[in-house]
Amino acid sequence: MALSTGSNFQYSFRDPNSLRRSCFLKKTVLVKRAIGIQAKSSSPFCYYDREPELKAFDDSKAGVKGLSDSGVSKLPRMFVHNNINHEKKPKNSKFDQSSIPVVDLEGPESEIIDQVRDSCKNWGFFQVINHEIPIRTMEKMLEGIRLFHEQSSEIKRDYYTSDFMKNDVAYYSNYDLYESEAAVWKDTITCKISSPLCANKEELPMVCRDIMIEYSNYVMKLGVKLLGLLSETLGLETSYLVDMGCMEGLGLRGHYYPPCPEPELTLGIVSHTDFSFLTILLQDQIGGLQVLHQNEWVDVPCLPGALVINLGDLMQSKGKSIKSLREKEKFHLQLDFS
Repeated sequence: MALSTGSNFQYSFRDPNSLRRSCFLKKTVLVKRAIGIQAKSSSPFCYYDREPELKAFDDSKAGVKGLSDSGVSKLPRMFVHNNINHEKKPKNSKFDQSSIPVVDLEGPESEIIDQVRDSCKNWGFFQVINHEIPIRTMEKMLEGIRLFHEQSSEIKRDYYTSDFMKNDVAYYSNYDLYESEAAVWKDTITCKISSPLCANKEELPMVCRDIMIEYSNYVMKLGVKLLGLLSETLGLETSYLVDMGCMEGLGLRGHYYPPCPEPELTLGIVSHTDFSFLTILLQDQIGGLQVLHQNEWVDVPCLPGALVINLGDLMQSKGKSIKSLREKEKFHLQLDFS
């Protein structure tokens, strides 16, 4: 069973000096909408020599998009997760999509601060509207990342690396390919965009270069505003988090999940945390994002024009009254400030 591709955008503001982790995010994939079936321990995929398959996949430099394009009908064993935990929503759930807080950034300043404070204390997660980023720019950003990943493997191969930390622009599939118990069905492009914004523009992929720069300019401005609001919710000066250096760098990660032949056997991403201050996420209309709230997974609605805001681990470690969260999502592109 295959599913159409989607992508989101995520900006994270980081403190490189902190090593504390405080929570876990989870993305149980999903590459399809229905809840999957756990692979049984008796599966023939459980025990085998993974190394040759991993090396062949890595050497191809084509990622999971290459596998999908080749028309594979069976999921390669390196992607099979034997203990997928698909949480089912309780029949009598206390929460639905309307429970997710939504903050209107054009509202009165005092109301905005109160809403942000309440959202951070109770959810660690909220959506913002009227953030001054044009919808057309957001749509073009999603389209730009899709276009990059849907280029031929020959073009993308120039960006491919298994050591993405060393390159300003890198394309890879599974950063922990040789360390993880099973690979995930996901390709990623990462771009380090330093401050001043994108000093080395020519290194960005041509197919999405202009929109990356345009969208990043808008999100940098929104990041300043959000960090200011978060500073105020903590009783600090508005510029406190910005003055700490949270806006000094920007990195972009564009994740892509092509159609999968057996999505019930694999994941788009395993349990993880955003080691960051703040995430700004632009969902596509495929949806799939969930947040864990009071031990229940809650679907995050795809509100037209809205951006999802997620507090990261470092915000929790810096602000005792603000908490992080766990999340489960499908498709996304991530941008990091460090």
